[in-house]
Amino acid sequence: MAIDPRAALDRLIAAFEAHYDAVAAAQDSDAPAVVAAANTLMDAFDTYDDALFTGFGVDTPFDIYSDEDDEEYDDEDGELDEDDLDGLTEEE
Repeated sequence: MAIDPRAALDRLIAAFEAHYDAVAAAQDSDAPAVVAAANTLMDAFDTYDDALFTGFGVDTPFDIYSDEDDEEYDDEDGELDEDDLDGLTEEE
């Protein structure tokens, strides 16, 4: 059964608000309430993204990366190397 995109959007907005409230109250990214709210937010976004695509054939304009993706780009020495620039183009 397909999820109504509007209902998924409402859930996503509520998840953003709950995440904000948890962060503002805890002010600690590792607080259990913040972690739980972040997980709920990620789930709500995935649900909305799927519902939007299923209902309208449209993707959200966001790319979501996992922590594993971040590790691929971590620089061991903290300095910008030539390898860090591979694939980037200069704007003229």
